[in-house]
Amino acid sequence: MSKLLAATLAGCAALVGQHPDQVVVSSASAVQPGDNWLPTTQRAYSPRPVSAPLCRVEGTIEGNIGFELWLPQEWNRRYLGAGVGGDAGVFNYADMSLRVNEGFAVASTDSGHKAGDARWMADPKARTDYEHRAVHLTTVAARRLTETFYGEPVERAYFTGCSGGGRQALKSLQNYPADFDGILAGAPGPYMPLQSVRMMWFALLQKWSPDAALTDADWTLYESRVTQACDANDGRVDGIVENPAACTFDLSTLECPEGLTGGDCIPGPRLAMLRAITSPLLDESGAAMDGGLFPGVRTRPGPPSPLLRAMWADGVFDNPDWDEDTFQRSRDLALANRAMPELRADRTSINAFVRLGGKAIIYQGWADPSTNAGPTIDWYAGLARTNGGADTLAQTARLFMVPGMYHCAGGPGADQFGGSGHAAFPGDASRDALWALIRWVEHGEAPQTLTATRIENGMPAFTRKLCPFPATLHFDGSDDTVGTCRVDPVLSALMPAD
Repeated sequence: MSKLLAATLAGCAALVGQHPDQVVVSSASAVQPGDNWLPTTQRAYSPRPVSAPLCRVEGTIEGNIGFELWLPQEWNRRYLGAGVGGDAGVFNYADMSLRVNEGFAVASTDSGHKAGDARWMADPKARTDYEHRAVHLTTVAARRLTETFYGEPVERAYFTGCSGGGRQALKSLQNYPADFDGILAGAPGPYMPLQSVRMMWFALLQKWSPDAALTDADWTLYESRVTQACDANDGRVDGIVENPAACTFDLSTLECPEGLTGGDCIPGPRLAMLRAITSPLLDESGAAMDGGLFPGVRTRPGPPSPLLRAMWADGVFDNPDWDEDTFQRSRDLALANRAMPELRADRTSINAFVRLGGKAIIYQGWADPSTNAGPTIDWYAGLARTNGGADTLAQTARLFMVPGMYHCAGGPGADQFGGSGHAAFPGDASRDALWALIRWVEHGEAPQTLTATRIENGMPAFTRKLCPFPATLHFDGSDDTVGTCRVDPVLSALMPAD
């Protein structure tokens, strides 16, 4: 047995037991994984094979907040928190398994409940832990355990997450600015309660009017026609719309001629529904509640998701028999904000994070059907207004819009660049957003571009340069295969003047 392995075994065993702030480590075991070790499998955030020897720590905080912390034998002096999305209840084994191989001490929390827990949103503590407390308390506990295990301080701390994990990233930036030196936030849905109202309302409209309910084929036709109309705007036809905000499309061109009911067209009732969904969401008085969807953005067909129902049935009304058909847009948005005030992550005052020298990279798929691009852009513009203008903000936070990317990944575009749940490119700050963040924090070099990779059948298919907002990619002639980032006047108009 090597001295390093013996130290790992002894150090692991010493972590078991009670720790300050109601932290209990129930298990701490040294793992010698070889090439194929996987933790207990779970349906979400499936792990990748782990090759790095590590100490696996399992525990709870305050009785209900579960966490895991993996401590590699060969530590790079960095701590990484890995966020979870949806209704949480699981650990982010995907990012943990990738990044522990690179030497990070990595931790994740179930956010205060287990997947499958019935009506957990009816518990006020579980709601609050889910909103923001669980990630913070896990960070405090995991960093303390990390320093105990290694006998050395954490030099830098980072966080990565997408969707709900991206929202957790923004909450850390806003509520707990000292927790992380660098934050990587994907598809964060800054005002998730309003996004949830949008999804619930249009799902109900289609449930109430089945003849107008859109099919997946309708959405595919719409997406493909918009792509055909606006693909070439960046100077190259490649099946990807670089900037949907600069795309114009006439929905009436999709309407079926009289007597036809489908195929390469959409019947009148369904086209009217498509027009309503892509337009701004209106409240009961006809006032806009949001900015609508960018051209070509598809949404999920079908009834309201179980998470949406739980938000109101359990979190707001505490009634398992709540009738979703009684849903009201303005009233129930206000009630959700009252029941879960910290579910919103749209505050723009980040003075403490700026003062501490924190850095943030935010990324968002232009074609995201779940946490739409508009609210992320609106929040980033508000961040600039509150923090000295676009140029000043760029010293702390940068937004990268990803053409053709759906929710966190997927879609026709290049979607792998080291974000949460992505393939990693260890140490390569040009292709891996986490390492770009590290270079920014530790060497003061802000990312000017990122290179996203499209992977098909396990192999790179193509790459695409990502530009920092408000720049977009432009191609000059058939010989230009890389493109140039230029400030886009349409997007620049959304940002405040410096």
